[in-house]
Amino acid sequence: MKRLSPMVLDLQYFAQEKTEKATPKKRQDTRKKGQVAKSADVNTAIILLFVFLFFAIAGGSMKDKVLAFFITAFTEDIFLTLNIHNVMEMFIVVLTEVAWLLLPIMAIAGVGAFLGNIIQVGPMFSGEVVKMKLDRLNPLQGFKRIYSLRALVEFVKSMLKISLVGFCTFLVIWLNMEELVRLTLKPLEASLHFFAWTTVVMGLAASLLLIFLAALDYMYQRYDHEKNIKMSKQDVKDEYKKMEGDPLIRSKRKEKQKQLAMQRMMQEVPNADVVITNPTHYAVALKYDEEISEAPFVVAKGQDYMAQKIKDSARKHNVAIVENKPVARALYAQLDIRDQVPASMFQAVAEILAYVYQLKEKMKSTRSKEGRR
Repeated sequence: MKRLSPMVLDLQYFAQEKTEKATPKKRQDTRKKGQVAKSADVNTAIILLFVFLFFAIAGGSMKDKVLAFFITAFTEDIFLTLNIHNVMEMFIVVLTEVAWLLLPIMAIAGVGAFLGNIIQVGPMFSGEVVKMKLDRLNPLQGFKRIYSLRALVEFVKSMLKISLVGFCTFLVIWLNMEELVRLTLKPLEASLHFFAWTTVVMGLAASLLLIFLAALDYMYQRYDHEKNIKMSKQDVKDEYKKMEGDPLIRSKRKEKQKQLAMQRMMQEVPNADVVITNPTHYAVALKYDEEISEAPFVVAKGQDYMAQKIKDSARKHNVAIVENKPVARALYAQLDIRDQVPASMFQAVAEILAYVYQLKEKMKSTRSKEGRR
């Protein structure tokens, strides 16, 4: 077995090392699989902020609904005669009241979760994420996930969130400590109002703090995602080959297209009015048709070997061949197939076409005279 030299092994290593940024196609493929830069903390922070903002705005209305529910329960429902019928009705009523109470909160939380996803990844749906993958059940893979740099980062993030949110909660309570101590001298309703408002303030403060932490986490997730989707030089080459096709096949395809174009061009030579030559290096076939264009146009052109083929076809089909070096060179250099003769060359081309038409008329008159004899 042939052993590879250390230099070859180093080149192979560097070829496989992921040093290149992901291409647009790689990014699109990973997005289709649901692999995007996303922080779950962003969703959590936005949901908490929306929910506590809702409590701050609609807390009074919710309080009235809860009090009305308990007043009805302790003043009217308590005197009902219990039977299976009444219990079922009471159960349905309680579920309905609780559902109407929780529905706005759940709706606000859903809007927050949706907005958190839109902010991070935009509109996206991928079924790959929910597909069952057996490799996730592999204990070795699970062990690697638990004891990895990512797991350590998640642990540090969790401890940082707990510490900061705990400090934020303690700070809100500390700033309101005097009022908290005086609650024993206030009526029950004022005490409940204080606890409710303090809870909302703590929730809003914790939400804003979590948004700041979530922004930092999102930047880390973007960095980690960019690192994970990096490509090696060989990956970039392979992707380019898949998109553009094999270079050998592509060159053969271009050659075949060139051959077909040449065949179509040679088929137009018998329809030309004149072939202007260099005389050996260039040949340009022109046609003038008032119904197609206002000026003569190129139907075929060639250099060296192709020029010789154009002249051979012209002789075979009795197309006039006129030698004019400057005109042939200028037409070949300036015009492509189906291009019209420019105004700067009208005079020269018109003189050549007039000569050709006169020559054709003479040939026709000569043939007619010979036919009469």
